Amino acid sequence: MKRLVHMFAALFASLAFGTAAFAGVSGQRFSSIDGGQLAMDDWAGRPVLVVNTASQCAYTPQYTELQTLYDRYRARGLVVLAVPSDDFRQELDSAAEVKEFCELTFGLDLPMTDITHVRGADAHPFYAQVRRETGFEPKWNFQKVLIGPDGEVVATWGSGTKPLSEPVVHAIEGLLD
Repeated sequence: MKRLVHMFAALFASLAFGTAAFAGVSGQRFSSIDGGQLAMDDWAGRPVLVVNTASQCAYTPQYTELQTLYDRYRARGLVVLAVPSDDFRQELDSAAEVKEFCELTFGLDLPMTDITHVRGADAHPFYAQVRRETGFEPKWNFQKVLIGPDGEVVATWGSGTKPLSEPVVHAIEGLLD
């Protein structure tokens, strides 16, 4: 049944984005806010919710729901990846400030990248690939990209869709063990 749900989700994604199947995120790496690298390959076979974030945005309180979502489903395989970005000029000046702000204000312990470009010519290769193959590009902070266990985009949501909203939770639950 889960395989059938995933097949329909992938078909829907390819129809909704007007493209052939997404080539997947295999090989994509981000610089970690803690130093080192975060490799999408390390999460192969697991759903990953990738969210471009900012510390000084009206949507910043969504960090609370992102952490709740991660706490609720991480034992079942979900990864929530926060990607701080200053593309909309609402991020703190350094990764150290972002990390401290997120830990102290929201108690975040989910994976987080260094400050990263998510749109335009300087977009991180992950976001450039998502844009190329699905047409999705963040238009603001806290846009969400759900990657399925096979590394393909399952769904995307705008800033106004909260992490614990029914569409997000339903899509994630359909991909979990």
